[in-house]
Amino acid sequence: MIVRVSKECSELGIFIAHTEVVNLTNGSLHFEEEMQKLETSFDLESLSVDPVVRAYREFYWRLGIDPTKTRPSGEALRRRVARGSKLPRINDIVDAGNIVSVKTLVPIGLYDLSKLVGSPTLVLSKGGERFNPIGSKSETLESGIPILQDERGLVIHVYPHRDALESSVRNSTTSVLVIGAGVPRIERKLVINAVEMVCDLLKRIGGVKTHEIEVS
Repeated sequence: MIVRVSKECSELGIFIAHTEVVNLTNGSLHFEEEMQKLETSFDLESLSVDPVVRAYREFYWRLGIDPTKTRPSGEALRRRVARGSKLPRINDIVDAGNIVSVKTLVPIGLYDLSKLVGSPTLVLSKGGERFNPIGSKSETLESGIPILQDERGLVIHVYPHRDALESSVRNSTTSVLVIGAGVPRIERKLVINAVEMVCDLLKRIGGVKTHEIEVS
């Protein structure tokens, strides 16, 4: 699958690392040991000065999002465990992405390939697009928002922090598009490594990478 990043998104410093993983057998609690270990590994003090956290926060401000109210996903998950809370247990595929986000602070997107039509493209919204976020009501997007759309125009992601219900990973999911979200001042190697880490975890539940990780 080719995942494209439009010129206007590239000019914002956006880049993504991506691949697909197939032959998955989804379940639950397969990565329990890793999750329990992460839940005792971090403290809050280091987050505010972490250069990765600061880079994603700066990008949020550029988009008009207050990162102290809407945290970048990796930071939000790490804050959760640093405060003594448990990581959410959703299913093995989603849990793999969350594990890597906590470790690297890179936002990871996982999308059910069977729900996508054609090759997705990251573009700036024109305004008026419908978005059905996981856990929230459907909404109409304003213009100028980075969004990932498939070829029929379905918004599957608002970059880099909100995913759509339609393409979300379910217990029945057997193949996924894996995306690591890059922004200015984040090294490409970090994002590529994060996607590779997800793929390594997914191998343990039967996953097979269809091609080497690409950067768009």
